[in-house]
Amino acid sequence: MKQHWTGGNSFELLENGEQFFPSVFDAIAQARKEILLETFILYDDKVGRALHAALIAAAQRGVQVDLTMDGWGSPGLSKEFLSAMTSVGICVHVFDPVPGFMRRLNLFRRLHRKIVVIDGAIAFVGGINFSADHLLDFGPQAKQDYSVRARGPIVGEIHAFARAALQGRNVRPRRGRRAETQAPHLPKAGDAEAIFVWRDNHRHTRDIERQYRVAIRLAKQRVTIANAYFFPGYAFLRDLRKAARRGVKVALILQGNPDMAIVQVAAGMLYHHLLSAGVEIHEYCERPLHGKVAVVDDEWATVGSSNLDPLSLSLNLEANVIIRERAFNARLSQALQGLMQEGCKQINILELKEAGWWRVLRGYLLFHLLRRYPAWLGWLPAHAPRLESVAEETAGVDKLAETDSERACP
Repeated sequence: MKQHWTGGNSFELLENGEQFFPSVFDAIAQARKEILLETFILYDDKVGRALHAALIAAAQRGVQVDLTMDGWGSPGLSKEFLSAMTSVGICVHVFDPVPGFMRRLNLFRRLHRKIVVIDGAIAFVGGINFSADHLLDFGPQAKQDYSVRARGPIVGEIHAFARAALQGRNVRPRRGRRAETQAPHLPKAGDAEAIFVWRDNHRHTRDIERQYRVAIRLAKQRVTIANAYFFPGYAFLRDLRKAARRGVKVALILQGNPDMAIVQVAAGMLYHHLLSAGVEIHEYCERPLHGKVAVVDDEWATVGSSNLDPLSLSLNLEANVIIRERAFNARLSQALQGLMQEGCKQINILELKEAGWWRVLRGYLLFHLLRRYPAWLGWLPAHAPRLESVAEETAGVDKLAETDSERACP
């Protein structure tokens, strides 16, 4: 499935769980043949239970349902929660399951994608998990995030990718087997061009980062990036600095009210380096920022699951959609401008309080770290992740039937 611009698509921006969950649940309720769903996190909370009920209802009316969740990101689901799905024919898959005592340690090379495909005709791609912390009524720790609802020929490519993932073929292709499935042709649904782009640990290790960097290098007017976990490599930072120095308005929206303190500390180490080149930094302070979106000039935009940090850029399995359309760019740009104007604090380089000697030393150390960490992370264990199906008779993540190249789940 070679990555290329595919025309004739339409995209709807979905902001936070208030827009995302009703749209997904409505599409599930109207499904007639097939539901493919991948998520990093599925919790047994009010959102997880709503998804649970929607998938069971679909399976009971004869829809083929495949649910894939990450074994590290979705811990603690009960036997009853899982067996209620498998008993009605839902195929529940766990990506790279780990024993309970290892669960908090095995955080490398996770399935971090968030993809839903309905009847091969509607797709959702973004950063929103199936958990209640994506709803505003969760409280101060409710996440700010985005997804898109897609129609048109690009959905055929996303569908083919998701089907191949069920056979493990986009995880690590077996020798002598094709790595992807031929995408069906779908009718035109709009005027947007798009690329579905993913990161794996085999042949597409740098594709998402490459798309970002090409867009930044070609930018003429503006680059606006909202990203939850920001600590990219040296080359990415160099492209941002060069863009700002040639007159492009480069603005970063980063976490100011982080869900993990280390996130703000890591990003903060880059502030002086970026601000000194003219890059604007805005910290979103209302609640944790979980988005992974960007706009460049008046046409290019991306929405997906990939952060700009070592885990997403060098280890985890991710998926973004790159969109080229003025109308969508304007909609996302408006949303990001709203964040900056209403919920952000802009960082001033004069407010950064640190000793000059420490900044020089830290800059020297960061320079060498950022140049080398992508290669260093490649040395971490590159095991072939397993995709396993929950057995109907046990329906527990501690007793799983391994899925071979042919689906064990009927």
